Amino acid sequence: MTTKVFETIGAAVIGALEEVGRYLMLVYETLLWLVKPPYRIELLIKQVDFIGVSSLSIILLTGGFTGAVMALQTSHAFRSFDANVMVGPAVALAITRELGPVLSALMIAGRCGSSMAAEIGTMKVTEQIDALHTMAVSPVQYLVVPRVVACTLMIPALTVIFDFIGVFGAWVVSTFLLDVPSKHFYDSVLSYVKLSDFTNGLVKATAFGFIIAVVSCFKGMGTTRGAAGVGKATTESVVVSSVTVLISDYFLTAMLF
Repeated sequence: MTTKVFETIGAAVIGALEEVGRYLMLVYETLLWLVKPPYRIELLIKQVDFIGVSSLSIILLTGGFTGAVMALQTSHAFRSFDANVMVGPAVALAITRELGPVLSALMIAGRCGSSMAAEIGTMKVTEQIDALHTMAVSPVQYLVVPRVVACTLMIPALTVIFDFIGVFGAWVVSTFLLDVPSKHFYDSVLSYVKLSDFTNGLVKATAFGFIIAVVSCFKGMGTTRGAAGVGKATTESVVVSSVTVLISDYFLTAMLF
């Protein structure tokens, strides 16, 4: 009985290490193909449109209401000290440092990461990836690299939009519901929010974009067992990429701030 317990634990550990090894190999191949021709510009533009342009509406909606809700919540605390003018800086710092990059990444992981895993997974179970090998085309270079580059570029861009629309939502609530003069809101935000807060948030967003794309493509490339496998890969891509984003957020925050 004791032996079986240790065998089960050992098999789980070995399986996890093998999974990490395959993931690191995919990262290595992706970085290798980034600088090697041919460059799939058309595929890159297609992914930029899918990840960036098509996600704009959900980022605007999420950012606006996140800023508005944050303003309402923080106002309850600041009202006790007659310091409603501090609502703007508090919300702007929270959004630029944390909420902007993290929520943008989670939205993209749910919307685009799942799609990447499902699309590549379907190609895997229908042997289209094997056909690429037959035609001497690298699946990593053809399928993974455009998605990784597009996601790494687009999540910071979407984070910029999220930041501005989030602060705008906080301004609307502060000005029209909390009676904070616009000039006081604007001046206090400029006084407390530094350029480094904004740029460090973009560094985090760039890392999140790379993580989401590689995890999603990795889960898609490892799909097995037909339609059920595609569904499992899609679910795992969203869960793993979201959890990895949240874990890496802690370490990036500790290093950057």
